Amino acid sequence: MREPTSNTSRLLRRGSWAEARRIAEILRSETVGGILLLVGAVAALLWANSAWSGGYADLRDTVVGPHALHLDLTLGQWASDGLLAIFFFVAGLELKREFVAGDLRDPRRAAVPVAAAVGGVLLPAVLYVAVNLGGDGLGGWAIPTATDIAFALAVLAVIGSALPTALRTFLLTLAVVDDLLAIVIIAFFYTDHLSAWPLLGALVPLAVFTVLVQRRVRSWWLLLPLAAAAWALVHASGVHATVAGVLLGFAVPVLRRTPSPGPGLAEHFEHRFRPISAGFAVPVFAFFAAGVTVGGLDGLWTALSDRAAIGVVVGLVVGKSVGIFVTTWVIARFTRASLDEGLAWVDVFGLAVLAGIGFTVSLLIGELSFGAQSERNEHVKVAVLVGSLLAAVLATGILRARNRRYRRIQEEEAVDADDDGVPDVYQSG
Repeated sequence: MREPTSNTSRLLRRGSWAEARRIAEILRSETVGGILLLVGAVAALLWANSAWSGGYADLRDTVVGPHALHLDLTLGQWASDGLLAIFFFVAGLELKREFVAGDLRDPRRAAVPVAAAVGGVLLPAVLYVAVNLGGDGLGGWAIPTATDIAFALAVLAVIGSALPTALRTFLLTLAVVDDLLAIVIIAFFYTDHLSAWPLLGALVPLAVFTVLVQRRVRSWWLLLPLAAAAWALVHASGVHATVAGVLLGFAVPVLRRTPSPGPGLAEHFEHRFRPISAGFAVPVFAFFAAGVTVGGLDGLWTALSDRAAIGVVVGLVVGKSVGIFVTTWVIARFTRASLDEGLAWVDVFGLAVLAGIGFTVSLLIGELSFGAQSERNEHVKVAVLVGSLLAAVLATGILRARNRRYRRIQEEEAVDADDDGVPDVYQSG
């Protein structure tokens, strides 16, 4: 194959050293969170399939909270409506930082992961619909559209710690974008009823919160009550309350007004809330959402015979990988771009397969589609678990060999001839 000329544009180019360090820090945090997520999901599965399964159901369905603003919710609902708002607040912060101050502030660099995310949302939905045409499961078309950030990054950190930072940034940005696309889908397509007055009322605490953070106010005793009020009013309006988390994250400024020392406000909040999101909110949600009674091999077969479940598995395993990979390849084809030096298309395909891990938001959309306690939702839970596991196993097989190759390259590039703490490869101009 002909080598690209020197002026050929590059896809997935190496980012800055500051970006590489930031992504490495996120990976460390999300790796721990992903492990805790798996612990929570496994604990729920074991309990729900034990002789004490009734205790799990009783705990999940325990109602806590006042009736005002419809806040008398079960613990399972508090996990999906409340704790996941923290998760999406962090996702909103991350996406805004990426596009305002990160390497993806360059539209040419941002176009690839954003377009790939769109492709990774559209094709799974199309395949799900194709499998369920003529049936009664079409309402779950969005279930396989989202990538679980914590789960995917945890797997990547274990099997691909030596992969280039550009690839990890690509997966991180892609996962954040398609999770946000999923939340937009939830807001527009999974809102059963809409109460205008609570929704309009939510604009008041959201506006005050925005003004305060734009003035760089960090006082938790002011901001947290405003955030809670905005969340409660959005929840009462009928729009899924996690939308409030995204809006609050977008409100936080990324850039400092003056070149003062210390982190900016978005970075400050991200450092505070990412451990809460990854270490508590997502694992607790996984614990309450993943507890499906399988019923042995017969029960597993029954669940996976459901057309909705088949659509979920096909969407996650085939739709995600093909949608992301083909979209990225088409961009390269029509822009006459090539992958950055040293990268190969098998790397992109491995990441595309890994993006088929659709745990957290897929389980959430499943509940919204078919009802938290419905039999079909139980089938969807099994499908999400099976599809995510298949994606993780397939991606491991593809990326493990590539990781060994990049580890050798990484050891060579890590040499810092200037002894200034920055690898020389990031200083080459």
